[in-house]
Amino acid sequence: QVQLVESGGGLVQPGGSLRLSCAASGSIFSINGMGWSRQAPGKQRELVAGITRGGRTNYADSVKGRFTISRDSAKNTVYLQMNSLKPEDTAVYYCYGDAPGIYQAYWGQGTQVTVSS
Repeated sequence: QVQLVESGGGLVQPGGSLRLSCAASGSIFSINGMGWSRQAPGKQRELVAGITRGGRTNYADSVKGRFTISRDSAKNTVYLQMNSLKPEDTAVYYCYGDAPGIYQAYWGQGTQVTVSS
């Protein structure tokens, strides 16, 4: 089994920054790609950013140029640096991990990000 634990959420003013962390434990050898999705109230969960084991990244159009995903394989941790935050970035952010052949097989419990003045 794989456990993913997020941290780093909170309340920030528009234009501010936050860094989310997701630490993986357990059967980490089974994790391929990792990433972040988010879900705002009344909306469907959407992909924010992903990173492969080799370091290739992809981003939602809405966060390109503002968010950066990175991965520290030695620490089994993936990060999401969020800059120039907007109120529409408010959501619960979930970390996910891919198993071999299974996209988003593992999920964290989520961390709340609120962007408000």
